[in-house]
Amino acid sequence: MSAPLHIGFVIFPGITQLDMTGPFEVFARMAGSQVHLAWKTLGPVRSDTGLVLTPTVTFADCPDLDVICIPGGPGVNALLNDEAVLGFVRAKADRARYVTSVCTGALVLGAAGLLEGYKAATHWASRDFLGSFGATVVDTRVCIDRNRVTGGGVTAGIDFGLTLAAELGGQPSAEFIQLFMEYNPSPPFDAGSPETASPELLEHYRNIMKEPLDARRLVVEQAAARRLRL
Repeated sequence: MSAPLHIGFVIFPGITQLDMTGPFEVFARMAGSQVHLAWKTLGPVRSDTGLVLTPTVTFADCPDLDVICIPGGPGVNALLNDEAVLGFVRAKADRARYVTSVCTGALVLGAAGLLEGYKAATHWASRDFLGSFGATVVDTRVCIDRNRVTGGGVTAGIDFGLTLAAELGGQPSAEFIQLFMEYNPSPPFDAGSPETASPELLEHYRNIMKEPLDARRLVVEQAAARRLRL
């Protein structure tokens, strides 16, 4: 009997739940997988939209992982200079087959020093921040560079999950999961990227998000400076 495949997500207050639950749906349906939700404590954490998630394991008790994944969300800002989180990520990444992220979780990998010299994807509105951590940003739904696998924003987590499932278990298995999920997107509007959204919508988004993105920029600068001092 083969050993279980241990896949771990770091969850945290202010997570965007679909960054995690999209690929979770894929990974949990892989034969032999054990999916862990890791945080500092076993107390519930609340997503940025109010969904309550329950960790299954603490950082201290988390087993070695074949895959470590960092989702994104507004709560990422608080992680970028949190040594308890960054130390956990580095320790698990050191033994993992794949070191991964979805959306702005890539910034956590960067702050942990794990994207230096790698290509990486993230949410389009945070692409400019990745260069601060020595990464080369790419405009793709999923980016594979050696054992780093990074997904774009939010819904790209499903593409990421299926892509990594194919790497881990073969394309036929991943295709079966895709069929089970009826993952056959046909969005009602063509507004899902800055390239296809109207100029008016894009300007409105930038105006709404200016303050949180400015705050993130400051945190990223602090994290990048801190990493250089280590």
